[in-house]
Amino acid sequence: MTVTALPTLKPADFASDQEIRWCPGCGDYSILAQTRKALSTVPFPKEKMVFISGIGCSSRFPYYMNTYGFHTIHGRAPTFATGLKLAQPDLMVWVVTGDGDGLSIGGNHLIHALRRNIDIKILLFNNEIYGLTKGQYSPTSRLGTRTKTSPGGSIDAPIRALSLALAAEATFVARTMDLDPAHTASTLQRVAAHKGSAFVEIYQNCKIFNDGVFNYVTDKALRSDNALYLVHGKPMVFGKDNNKGIRLNGLDPEVVTIGKDCALDDIMVHDETAANPTMAYLLSRFAYPDFPEVFGVLRNVSEPTYDELMAKQMADSLAKKGKGDLRKLFRNDDLWTVE
Repeated sequence: MTVTALPTLKPADFASDQEIRWCPGCGDYSILAQTRKALSTVPFPKEKMVFISGIGCSSRFPYYMNTYGFHTIHGRAPTFATGLKLAQPDLMVWVVTGDGDGLSIGGNHLIHALRRNIDIKILLFNNEIYGLTKGQYSPTSRLGTRTKTSPGGSIDAPIRALSLALAAEATFVARTMDLDPAHTASTLQRVAAHKGSAFVEIYQNCKIFNDGVFNYVTDKALRSDNALYLVHGKPMVFGKDNNKGIRLNGLDPEVVTIGKDCALDDIMVHDETAANPTMAYLLSRFAYPDFPEVFGVLRNVSEPTYDELMAKQMADSLAKKGKGDLRKLFRNDDLWTVE
């Protein structure tokens, strides 16, 4: 058997010839750059990678990747991705969506793609606003957010994307941010390696309509006290002096000072491979200013994928019943007349 070595790729090899048309300063530029960088290190043929998007600023992504891609319809990218992966299981299928596209009109499609554990990778750019349609509040906008469609301040309880993905039983759930490029690239590398439903929330700044909404974690001077970077098998420690941690008091997490309130051994240790997603769900509820917001992989488990199970079911049926005859099916006598 002859094995053909894959060509060595560079990030530039993933750049298309299309003019990038995002607003100057948009966080999407950083995410695009890190995606190209991450995929250039992935041992997978570029011609078998596909990016599928719905509608929104983030959904221009397929145009800017030198791979195959589809710019589809509002909220339905997971549906197109599902069909493509089942029809062509040898492809690496990525979905790029936003908090409006993915969690509003597309919420139902997102939930079922994740719960089925289809082997697709979903990147949700969250800027807590509708950008393409000029600044309406979105499903993730915070209470009190003033926009053109909520001039008195939003009174909708925001969706927490990570909590939704975990509740839908996604087998890989993570969060990163546009202004931490090294973390974004390493997270995307791990997404590419995962087999099953992968979901990544990416905090992304909208310079025009919601500028600075994530400053408390994107500003390097503030990040260490407000961001908790999860590392598998390591204590949940954060802070400028790495002297703050998360301790579990019964079922309630609490922020403590190491050496003052407790010892390092009392701090929660992160286990991204836990079969039970309860602890990951607890982490997904951390929100500024009461808790540091988590970044990294919350959950990474291995389960049979929908595409694998479907292929086995088809193979079993073929072995049991033999190859079907479509012409015979159409011409059989199991017919009736409607009068």
